[in-house]
Amino acid sequence: MVNFWQNIPDPAFSLAPMEDVTDTVFREIVLGMAAPEKLQIVFTEFTSVEGMNHPKGRERVSERLIVNDSENELLKAKGVKLVAQIWGRNPEVYHTIAKHISENYDFDGLDINMGCPVKKVVKTGACSALIGEPGLAKEIILATKEGTNLPVSVKTRTGIKQHQTEEWISHLQETDPAAIILHGRTQRMQSEGEACWDEIAKAVNVKNQVKPHIPLHGNGDIFSYADGLKKAAETGADGIMVGRGIFQNPWFFDPENTEITQEERIRKLLEHTRLFEQTWGGIKNFNILKRFYKIYLNSFPGAAKLRADLMEVKNYEEVYRYFNL
Repeated sequence: MVNFWQNIPDPAFSLAPMEDVTDTVFREIVLGMAAPEKLQIVFTEFTSVEGMNHPKGRERVSERLIVNDSENELLKAKGVKLVAQIWGRNPEVYHTIAKHISENYDFDGLDINMGCPVKKVVKTGACSALIGEPGLAKEIILATKEGTNLPVSVKTRTGIKQHQTEEWISHLQETDPAAIILHGRTQRMQSEGEACWDEIAKAVNVKNQVKPHIPLHGNGDIFSYADGLKKAAETGADGIMVGRGIFQNPWFFDPENTEITQEERIRKLLEHTRLFEQTWGGIKNFNILKRFYKIYLNSFPGAAKLRADLMEVKNYEEVYRYFNL
């Protein structure tokens, strides 16, 4: 097994897995804008192992694992690793799907979602609910590792109702995951309040005492590259995962590029639209694109009107026509 987590720069930067956001299209856009050596890892959207294991569900669920040839070329050219994130509750199904993904796809790693706090997911006993079942969580990690020759990492949170960071990280370490990515909030906090980087520092301290070879990456409220570097230095984290920060600035991984023109923003919006249409036209809802229009159209005079106008368009042709294309 080639464990890339051991061979990437410190601190490494990654783009977090996000539902209806980090598909192959958006990953390609972000990769294309990233400066050399500023982005090391990208993740797929969350993929249900139960869905992948269902004969009728696999085709639809596996859309989350699609990698366009154009994205793959960028990954190779820039030396960026691509990790498939999976979620569920059944260790045997994790084993089966880990094997399936390893044999049928070209990912650099697998990541187990033990962090999503969304209530409908938590009710199934998956994702952040597993923090409350450390025995089952460990079974899942070990079963996944047995099913693949890829490195298996875990993305998680500091606790359920309150921080239980040291105890939880100690449990995870027992399975020797390839890496741990820790969001500095509890399940109850959802996205509210501030991410607690003191808890991430505690986690770093715990793993350094027992399993110093396991990389631990921090996640939560990183809105600039400089802030990520600062948090890594303050906590000792081996890497920084960026989530919602990319919504404030899609050029996050090109920190020297601070003056992005209106023309460049519109050019990227149209590039994203065309690539989305080529990849998902007739499969995914066009309106998904509108969340991205909001992040491109800001920081210039007239941006608010453009955003408002584009919230009213109904299809790709109306977007192109709006920009006289």
